[in-house]
Amino acid sequence: MTSTAAVEAVIAETHRREWARVLAVTLRSARDIELAEECVQEAYAAALQSWGRDGIPRNPAAWLTTTARRRAIDAIRKDATARSRLPLLVEELVEEEAAMPDTDTEYLDPADVIPDERLRLIFTCCHPALAQEGQVALTLRLVCGVTTAHIARAFLVSEPTVAARITRAKRKISSARIPYRMPRPADLPARLRAVLAVIHLLFAAGHTAPSGPALVDAGLVDQALHLARMLRELLPDDREVRGLLALLLVTDARRATRTDADGRLVRLPDQDRSRWDQAALAEAHDLIVASLTAGPPGRYVLQAAIASLYAEAPSYDQTDFPQIVVLYDRLLEVWPSPVVALNRAVPLAMVRGPEAALAEVDRLEQDGRLAGYQYLPAVKADLLRRAGRDTEAEQAYRQALAATANEAERVFLAEQIADYE
Repeated sequence: MTSTAAVEAVIAETHRREWARVLAVTLRSARDIELAEECVQEAYAAALQSWGRDGIPRNPAAWLTTTARRRAIDAIRKDATARSRLPLLVEELVEEEAAMPDTDTEYLDPADVIPDERLRLIFTCCHPALAQEGQVALTLRLVCGVTTAHIARAFLVSEPTVAARITRAKRKISSARIPYRMPRPADLPARLRAVLAVIHLLFAAGHTAPSGPALVDAGLVDQALHLARMLRELLPDDREVRGLLALLLVTDARRATRTDADGRLVRLPDQDRSRWDQAALAEAHDLIVASLTAGPPGRYVLQAAIASLYAEAPSYDQTDFPQIVVLYDRLLEVWPSPVVALNRAVPLAMVRGPEAALAEVDRLEQDGRLAGYQYLPAVKADLLRRAGRDTEAEQAYRQALAATANEAERVFLAEQIADYE
């Protein structure tokens, strides 16, 4: 017998790291997203019982994959109409049972099936027949297992809105008979914008985990980097693909210094730059230069250039903040997002002072699109502190704390509040 706590810990870790691959492999058998998701969920539930009784398997992801696929095949066999009403695959698959292990101790490792299963799943979910907000929401839910609550926070909308988008997208895939396959090269551009957004949001969900004790979810970060590299192999000359990979590399280069030995958040000005990943920064720099010289920069190239300017400075105070503001102005032209406008306030404060930046933040508050966005009160609090408006700063820090679920960020915000008590 294995303790319930030990089983639950392994299941949680496997869900975090392997959910997408287990689902993607199961989908090849189920031929329907909802059926595949249901079978994978059932496999995780079965693991709670089986692993406690028989012990945790050597390869938990393989056990889950085989169990989920068997359930999918059983469901199709029992439903005589399934093969006609759930045609997600254009090509007929070989008989699934022939590919299944012969014994109960041999399981199918999802990493051994098709290396690009996760990218295949992303492109399936990002079909142009779906509304783009549905594409991204569905993919985040399926590929990363991100909860609807966290997706809603990323999109600045309500949970019911996100749930409805995901449901509509699943139904559209089934009713429109969208095939589960990589699109032809000529069809890639129509899906690329959503695919880039998904990989970026996947990275963001790992760079600062939406909740939990750790600041970084390394599994999601590594998965996003892997997908970005695979995408570049598919489209090596696309500037925005290069820009996205560069953005992820330069941002993740600071991973080791973002928290101290106790897991406490370390602000950018206080990080040890000598410990940053210089190889990643050099690779990102080359990608950015190649993209900037190839034509007008898009959203990801500009974001990467901004992040690179922060990283290349000898110290935070020596950062070229005027140039960063210029790049943010250009970014707002190609991507007029209120989040971009909020991020612009940080370097603006270094150029024109905190009061000028606070005026921009006040306009964003009045606009209303960032209502509930946790980083708005956090940025405002920091600017108010620098402006010497301590009472207002404390209030803003408390608002940020109330909106934050990540424990490392909560500890940091609580420490800022304690300075005023």
